[in-house]
Amino acid sequence: MASTALEACQWTVATLARYAPATISILLQVHDRLRCVAATGAWQVFSTVPPKAGIVGRVYASGEPAIVTDVTTDPDYLPVRPDVTAELCVPVLDPAGRPIGVLDLQWSDLVELGPWRATAERLAARLGTRITALGGPPAESRSEKLLRHAAAMTSAPTDWDLMTAAITAARDVSTLSAAVLILAGRRGPRLGAPTSAPGELEARIRAELTEAGSGSLGRLLARAHRDGSAYTLGEAGHPPTDDYLPLARAGARTLVAVPVGPPDGGGVLLVADERLLRPDPTTVNLMELLAGQAWTCLDRLRTLARLREQASSDPLTGLRHTGPFGQRIAAATPGRTALLAIDVDGFKNVNDTYGHQAGDRLLVGLARALEGALRHGDELYRIGGDEFVAVIEVNRPEEAVRIAERLTEAARRTGRTISVGIALPHPGESPELTLRRADQALYAVKRHGRDGVRLAAA
Repeated sequence: MASTALEACQWTVATLARYAPATISILLQVHDRLRCVAATGAWQVFSTVPPKAGIVGRVYASGEPAIVTDVTTDPDYLPVRPDVTAELCVPVLDPAGRPIGVLDLQWSDLVELGPWRATAERLAARLGTRITALGGPPAESRSEKLLRHAAAMTSAPTDWDLMTAAITAARDVSTLSAAVLILAGRRGPRLGAPTSAPGELEARIRAELTEAGSGSLGRLLARAHRDGSAYTLGEAGHPPTDDYLPLARAGARTLVAVPVGPPDGGGVLLVADERLLRPDPTTVNLMELLAGQAWTCLDRLRTLARLREQASSDPLTGLRHTGPFGQRIAAATPGRTALLAIDVDGFKNVNDTYGHQAGDRLLVGLARALEGALRHGDELYRIGGDEFVAVIEVNRPEEAVRIAERLTEAARRTGRTISVGIALPHPGESPELTLRRADQALYAVKRHGRDGVRLAAA
């Protein structure tokens, strides 16, 4: 008489409970977990269980029944009440013999489990057949999808991974076919990262919005934050406003737009479909929850990135300092990686004569000048008061000398001079020894009048 899989499970548990003095539960596979869909009273019932967790996960994974006469000796036991002594768990199989769930019974009294195993297996077989006839285990609800995707966004390691997870979640939870994220940036609004395999509509929307330019993106973003979430009613014959024309040209006929984060630095999530659909307000609410979670995760990642940058950078010049420098020279390639030890000539006199603020301004200006003289990929570190080190990749020692001379020229243009010592690591040489040889070459420049370059002896 059951009209749904849930009813079939609930009636099975209720009927079995009349005869079996046990705590009974049925768990069915929903997406990537086992969800408890029916159970008798217990202090704790696990809502969902990972596929291989506990005795139920073991039975589901193997498709074989399990009898545990003493749960205290089983490392996989998931406790639901303190007086349980034994557990019987059998798989619920579809007619093809594939596990779709488990029937679990836990006893607190001494009982012979053999006869109960036969009964439980017959019930599980009939239940599996009936569930299959009714269309299989229940589908994952939208709230369950949202929870699963929220966990994925929380664990995303980078902005790119997070935006990809948010777009995937928006499509899955809304059941619409395309999702696009627009985020504010220092150079204007921009499209967020695409998923690895965007659908045709999503690809067309991204192309239209890219062609429309940052002005169009900015209007969409401003509208969402000014007016709040909005959605279409899926009715034909109603033209879009100018802001949404790029979406209409791409083929979107249904749209949900929700703001993301704060107005001055957030964005907007657009979820669309080619079909004329009528999103209900619950769908919009779920997209708002998703957008809120996405922004919280993105803000956390950006905060962590700023903290990492501050921890690894010199607060005065913004250059990386000794920690990252040690890691970089540890990876130096013998004969190819050159270390350029740099010292500002007469810096102490500047501090003594004009004060430390003037010295700080000198260091900041000089750091910018030296950065500008280096090539793309070269790295500059501040490792002491007026001591810098550049790490560069070269084909020959002479190339390192030319780059060092460019640095001295850049320093002269700021009104100061520098002394530069150069060393290339020998095979098997420690980074510390290479830097010491570069320092020795630098001091040789100092002894011979400063404002020059010297290559350490090979």
